[in-house]
Amino acid sequence: MTHTAPTAIPVSDQVTRPDGRVEFAPGSPPPSGPYANEDLLPVPVDKRTWTTYNFSALWVGMAHNTASWTLASGLIAVGMDWKQAVFTIALANVIVLVPMLLTGHAGPKYGIPFPVFARASFGIRGANLPAVVRALVACGWFGIQTWIGGEAIYFLAGKLIGNGWSDAGTFGGHPWTMWLSFAIFWAIQVAIIYRGMETIRRFENWAAPFVIVGALVMLIWMSNKAGGFGPLLDQPSKLGWGGDFWKLFWPSLMGMIGFWSTLSLNIPDFTRYGKSQKAQTWGQALGLPTTMTLFALLSVLVTSGSQAVYGETIWDPVQLAAKTDNVFGLLFALVTVLVATLSVNIAANLVSPAFDFSNVAPRRISFRTGALATCVIGVLIFPWKLYSDPQGYIFTWLGLVGGLLGTVAGILIADYWILRRARLDLTDLYRAGGRYWYDGGWNWPAVVAFLTGGVLAIGGASFKPIIDGRPVPALEPLADYGWAVGLGTSTLVYLVLMTVTGRKERSSA
Repeated sequence: MTHTAPTAIPVSDQVTRPDGRVEFAPGSPPPSGPYANEDLLPVPVDKRTWTTYNFSALWVGMAHNTASWTLASGLIAVGMDWKQAVFTIALANVIVLVPMLLTGHAGPKYGIPFPVFARASFGIRGANLPAVVRALVACGWFGIQTWIGGEAIYFLAGKLIGNGWSDAGTFGGHPWTMWLSFAIFWAIQVAIIYRGMETIRRFENWAAPFVIVGALVMLIWMSNKAGGFGPLLDQPSKLGWGGDFWKLFWPSLMGMIGFWSTLSLNIPDFTRYGKSQKAQTWGQALGLPTTMTLFALLSVLVTSGSQAVYGETIWDPVQLAAKTDNVFGLLFALVTVLVATLSVNIAANLVSPAFDFSNVAPRRISFRTGALATCVIGVLIFPWKLYSDPQGYIFTWLGLVGGLLGTVAGILIADYWILRRARLDLTDLYRAGGRYWYDGGWNWPAVVAFLTGGVLAIGGASFKPIIDGRPVPALEPLADYGWAVGLGTSTLVYLVLMTVTGRKERSSA
């Protein structure tokens, strides 16, 4: 069995611009064949136009959503005070920013999406393994977020139309008007994604500031109800800073990191449109940890205020908005939730699986076809059932997803930065028999590293309510650190196997 690419491979016809960005030489024919299509080919340098603001706005739009709000406010609900909750979330987002910047580097430099980037480490065909895993996770989140958006439409329409809408006849356990709301929100997303990435960029640009204003309005409203900001800041921690806090801190930290674990992989899908490395680096550095921390601060302060005003922790922004007797305020809050959900769902859960499915069969599945497949699968997973038990499905699933996808991030970073020194051959990423073909299109060290890291990361985790107990009880001590365990293990195993098998860096870009 050979572990190396043929030695007579010619250097691909590519050029490097003075700013370091790489593209095919002018006039050279782009790759064709079964592993290439228009959506997977590198974005030409003159079409890599996203600026620092575009990336910052993208992250503001993705970070400021209902799921982020409930994750932050949920820390208050389990006993943290506002300082502990903000500290946990801020640290998690600084940590997860590192793999995002490392994997995002290939985007502006080569103009390639995540599935093509993964071909360098997993092989031309093997890249479908991490791509499909990530795509199915994104489909699940797309369905859940679409159901949340449908609920916002249902609730908003109920306030405008009245009981005739809210108390409509039920079907499948829900009013038929709820199913209609779900379908409407689903169709809106399909319409936006079908118009392409430029429409998504424009939508994120205006959605981002709108959501920030909406969150600030909720904070001002809650402070007025509480009689000032003092009661929002005075709610004590139920845990203190002793052992009870730290016991909760570590799994909470991994959960916050796991929340963005999918994006830490698929960020090349967006950075491939970057005007420069500076644009994606500063855009992400300014956009993710800062805005996520700000949104967390707003969330925990408003939630702390709900404790002071209503005597209970109300961590769902829709339920909290329903407490107001001001019709305009209610409508504004619900529209904000709607825009926030739409923003994150398109950017985080629809764009990336569209590229992933296109990578499975490039000649048959385009970006738009892949997006439509995501929308359909997102319905077929029955998101209303997933969302009916957040503790069992969403939060357990979040930890599992973080651990599993952390293993992929470790392999990508080790391959691109340590073995290849950020050098790739564009042509060989799209053709059989090249330097990334390995053994029939699969790089087995990457597969072994993925499986090893995955087992250690999630083998000791609770899979309830899917199954009772833990698959590998002996690994339970690692369960609270799944993302870190998966990333560290896969990095080490991949580097060792690549060294032992003699698969060293051979790219000549």
